[in-house]
Amino acid sequence: MEKWEYATVPLMIHATKQILDNWGEDGWELVTVLPSSAPATAAPQGNMVAPTAGNPIAYFKRKKTN
Repeated sequence: MEKWEYATVPLMIHATKQILDNWGEDGWELVTVLPSSAPATAAPQGNMVAPTAGNPIAYFKRKKTN
């Protein structure tokens, strides 16, 4: 059975391509991008980078390595 890990990353509009390319180089596949709904003061959890108010959020996945 394949196992996956996930990450959520706020996208800064002026560096979107660079951010996506960097995560892709590390083996992450972009699943979707959604508008941010978390306030800027929310604490990050797991693989989530601290949210920035108003920035869209990219959702990534990659196969887990054992």
